[in-house]
Amino acid sequence: MSTVLKPGADDLELIGYYLGKVLLGLGLVMLVPAAVGLLAGEWNSATSFVIGASLCLLVAAVSDARLSSRRALTWAHGMVIVALAWLLGAIFAAIPMYLSGRFSDPLGALFEAMSALTTTGMSVIHDLDHTPLSEDTYRHLLQFAGGQGIVIVVLSLFAAGGARIGTLYVSEARDERILPNFIRTARFISAVATTFLVLGTAALWVALRAGGFGPGRALYHAINLFFASFDTGGFSVMQSSMIYYHSLSVELIVMLLMFAGTLSFGLHFALWNGDPREVFRHLETRTLAATSTLFFAAVAFGLLRAGTYDSTEAVFRKGFFTLVSAASSTGHQVNVGETYLTDWGVLAPAAVVGAMAIGGMASSTAGGIKAIRVGLAFKTLVHDIRRVLLPESALVVTSYHAGKRRILREDTSRAATTVLLLFLVTHLAGAVVGLLYGEFDITQTLFESVSVGSNIGVSIGVVSPDMPNGLMAVYVVMMWLGRLEYVAVFALLGYLFSLSRGRAKA
Repeated sequence: MSTVLKPGADDLELIGYYLGKVLLGLGLVMLVPAAVGLLAGEWNSATSFVIGASLCLLVAAVSDARLSSRRALTWAHGMVIVALAWLLGAIFAAIPMYLSGRFSDPLGALFEAMSALTTTGMSVIHDLDHTPLSEDTYRHLLQFAGGQGIVIVVLSLFAAGGARIGTLYVSEARDERILPNFIRTARFISAVATTFLVLGTAALWVALRAGGFGPGRALYHAINLFFASFDTGGFSVMQSSMIYYHSLSVELIVMLLMFAGTLSFGLHFALWNGDPREVFRHLETRTLAATSTLFFAAVAFGLLRAGTYDSTEAVFRKGFFTLVSAASSTGHQVNVGETYLTDWGVLAPAAVVGAMAIGGMASSTAGGIKAIRVGLAFKTLVHDIRRVLLPESALVVTSYHAGKRRILREDTSRAATTVLLLFLVTHLAGAVVGLLYGEFDITQTLFESVSVGSNIGVSIGVVSPDMPNGLMAVYVVMMWLGRLEYVAVFALLGYLFSLSRGRAKA
């Protein structure tokens, strides 16, 4: 019988050191809205950000002075650091939010912070339409940090060692090494995001100016729309989300940004190097193209059958935009949430739920099960059918293209199917918890559970400032699990178990 080794003090010091680096990065992020608050004369908001940043930087300074980083990271360390970084990051990020007074209790602020960092985009803030500029800036900056992978970005800037970053890169549910060096990969991701920031914000500014916005107001909305769209976060400046703009050009630009956000950074690299064929050959691209086509056909047919809209333009602007928002895991809405329940019939919302469950691509800013796992599950099914139909002596080999031609192996199939099933079980569990409160029906709780658990953000109306605290807490955990795709969280639980029950190291 084997005995799990109990982590020693040096293991805990190593983990604490890297968590301090993450809090250092988060503290620096808070200084941006603090500066905005000072410039805008929003003294209370600026004070809350200064307090939050000071706490983050203080903890970071103590960890840097007292804890060591000389020991090499193992995969177990990496998994535990990433799982704790996203949890502690959300807790510290919630501090200035709670101090703002715009949330009912600390749990509401934690929900908002976790929603931002995981790019879910669900919000429980009070009076969003009158939120100070600095607080809106902060919410959208958190989406940007979370979308790029806050652990990777921070540690590529403040920690040395490519092998160490590589351990954390994979632990953060990013399994695609674009360049030979993981730090170069992280910096390429930042370069892609910066390029789209400039181009996307400029295009949105022009569209908003054409829609009657003043120069400063257009720039403010353009920047926040970019953060919410490219990082597939879905937060909005106004309570009515995309409905507020009443602009087809803004919606088209946002759809392009959502599409760019759901592409894996490996495919971005191929496009930057003039290889569009890689995009069309990739298993994820083909899977998303096939599933999105089927889902949109179902949405369009369902809307037309229900008589919801009476023109092709309305079906496109409402149905197709919603589908892109769901499939990219962004969560922008061009409909009031209750519309899905009262006006869309049954088929169209079901198709949206299917798109939300799948989500976007791996190694992107998108959430969900991921198209690669769905594609591999389908490949596995076809492989098993072929193996049954062909003679026993036949050698059945199934391949797929993901960066290069790969052979479908049993461990790959098992890993993809396991995570897929974990997502489905989580979605069902979240729906059941919602039903236990007796305030919602199964359509509402299943829709919302899939949206939260896949880090999507399209809401049917369950998530609100007045939702039950127990359900809100469950949703916080679901967002955390969905963003880390379970493995890092399981590693953390195993680490905690070994701390309590394991055998001490010699």
